[in-house]
Amino acid sequence: MRLLRVATCNLNQWAMDFDTNLRNVKESIARAKAAGAAVRVGPELELTGYGCEDHFLEQDTAAHAWECLKDILSGGHTDGILCSIGMPVIFKSVRYNCQVFCLNSKIVMIRPKISLANDGNYREFRWFSAWTFKDELVDFQLPVDISEVTLQDTVPFGYGFIQFLDVSLAAETCEELFTANAPRIDLALNGVEVFVNASGSHHQLRKLSLRIDSMRNATLACGGVYMYANQQGCDGGRLYYDGCCCIAVNGDVVAQGSQFSLKDVEVLDALVDLDAVSSYRASVSSFREQASHRTNVPFVKVPYKLCKPFLSGMVPTGPAEVMYHCPEEEIAFGPSCWLWDYLRRSRASGFLLPLSGGADSSSVAAIVGCMCQLVVKDIENGDEQVKADAVRIGQYKDGEFPKDSKELAKRLFYTVYMGTENSSEDTRSRAKRLAEEIGSFHLDVPIDSIVSALLSLFERLTGKRPRYKVDGGSNAENLGLQNIQARIRMVLAFMMASLMPWVHNKSGFYLVLGSSNVDEGLRGYLTKYDCSSADINPIGSVSKQDLRAFLRWAAIHLQYSSLAEVEAAPPTAELEPIRANYNQLDEVDMGMTYEELSIYGRLRKIFRCGPVSMFQNLCHRWCGRLSPSEVADKVKHFFKYYAINRHKMTVLTPSYHAESYSPEDNRFDLRQFLYNAGWTYQFRKIDELVEDMDKDGKWENSTEGELRKRKGVRSAQGGGMGVVAVGSANPSAGS
Repeated sequence: MRLLRVATCNLNQWAMDFDTNLRNVKESIARAKAAGAAVRVGPELELTGYGCEDHFLEQDTAAHAWECLKDILSGGHTDGILCSIGMPVIFKSVRYNCQVFCLNSKIVMIRPKISLANDGNYREFRWFSAWTFKDELVDFQLPVDISEVTLQDTVPFGYGFIQFLDVSLAAETCEELFTANAPRIDLALNGVEVFVNASGSHHQLRKLSLRIDSMRNATLACGGVYMYANQQGCDGGRLYYDGCCCIAVNGDVVAQGSQFSLKDVEVLDALVDLDAVSSYRASVSSFREQASHRTNVPFVKVPYKLCKPFLSGMVPTGPAEVMYHCPEEEIAFGPSCWLWDYLRRSRASGFLLPLSGGADSSSVAAIVGCMCQLVVKDIENGDEQVKADAVRIGQYKDGEFPKDSKELAKRLFYTVYMGTENSSEDTRSRAKRLAEEIGSFHLDVPIDSIVSALLSLFERLTGKRPRYKVDGGSNAENLGLQNIQARIRMVLAFMMASLMPWVHNKSGFYLVLGSSNVDEGLRGYLTKYDCSSADINPIGSVSKQDLRAFLRWAAIHLQYSSLAEVEAAPPTAELEPIRANYNQLDEVDMGMTYEELSIYGRLRKIFRCGPVSMFQNLCHRWCGRLSPSEVADKVKHFFKYYAINRHKMTVLTPSYHAESYSPEDNRFDLRQFLYNAGWTYQFRKIDELVEDMDKDGKWENSTEGELRKRKGVRSAQGGGMGVVAVGSANPSAGS
């Protein structure tokens, strides 16, 4: 048996923080060596951090990466272990995203990335070029100071594999795991047994199974050992890299790291049997036939052994059960870890949240509470880095440290209920009870006097005083009065965040947390520069439906029982007066349900539908529920308000990325923000389609009975798919 111990890792890197990144890389190598590993792979671009973005265009960034690599090589860290280290490399004036393979203080080869990630949140072609030469390895002239350490002038550069005396090994980088013509296919046919993948993959709800299945299928089809490393944490932007380093062998996952963690370094190792790889491949006749007339891939010979012979007690690592978190757990743990990284790295002293008692702000509060629970748990488990950060942020003295999540929350989490005459006692009491359950420092701040002062000023200036619509006012008056309340809350929140630490004799400042969800952003159902405007927002890319499921989960698993009552309450902005015959409701204001908004969002972004194709899709989806003209009205209504409010996305608070249909303008969803909100051409085409469908009669014949039955039920229940409330108050439309 040829037994090989391999190690992979999750590293919490921070873009451009070379000290932190180098320290984590060294620590991961040391742990891998301590475990007896002969191969170690780290995350993509681990020396610089993956999220450097336009900093990659600076010569300094590549130069500092070489300086860090020199430190690793000269310090003997690679003695006795093959290390793949991710960094940018400039070759003949072209910048490449590379893995540098080092062994015994030498560079074995440099492998540039072949397939760059350039969709969604990724813009690699902006900074790097793909390596396109697959037929040869070329000589790379090392920097002088590196050459002095390694005693090498040049090293092999390009696409290929490393042939040791007892094993062959090659690399893929992140995106190459998911490409149709993946490098591993030709490499496997050339006899490569071990694949290392340095990745920079971010969290997205329900995405992990795609990654795990890709690794399983890669080794199921071609056999082999697949080592996957990833970043883990917030490296300075909207993304949370969700770790989950893995080792797979012949279709089975044999080791899996954590997906969400506060740790800076996590190392995973496994003992793999390479003869099992050879046996697996030799048993598949189609693999043998394809390998017998393969295309040769260039390689580097290294006269060195990595494997160990079989000894008594050495048992290869067996298959493990893959751990998946449910979406509710992902919402709890992902944003919690992201918030902790942001808090400790920003040098802030805590968070301040305008807590309304509604579903969105209560979700954010619960996530901060979950963060406090995770911190205390990790301290109990002996994590000294988490303990040191918590002591500094919480400003503990005389050897004290957090032992209770509520006590920690009291030190670093402020919640503020900013009520008006339009606020209900229900939301006020829910906010107070949730704050008590979490342990936050809670304030109840009436803002009616500030609203009244502004209205009096406006009246002195204009001679007019606006009224709410329920009191006879116009839509413009109604909207203006709602926006005044919303914007006062933003100003007050930032004021308190900067001054409350001073009031309590604490140093530093608090970060203001936003709480608008992805559906409200898509529809524009928020006031520009209200409490949706904050420093950061942990739920800005989470749907309302997922948040409500999270609230039900958190009420039990986080033991915040008041969240069950929050989830059961109908969503309301509470910006208009409450009357016996009127109560403001979000879905009526929007003219659509949150369920419908999620459908529109997925069709618009994921399935790339414009107004016409969305109409056609929904005609099929809602066949028997709505007539073509009703579907057309809904699609037009959505696109009208999407267009009117798109400008709000340009100032959207930086939000944790969690959902594939996020409308976030700055990085993910790149579109104009000034539209013809009438969509004259597109809406005319929809009208023509409706007219053709009505003339054809097939739609009417196939759905007439079902429509009548459903309309009868809706009339009896007073509900349905969501009524378009024409002329309803819409906090924010165009404001």
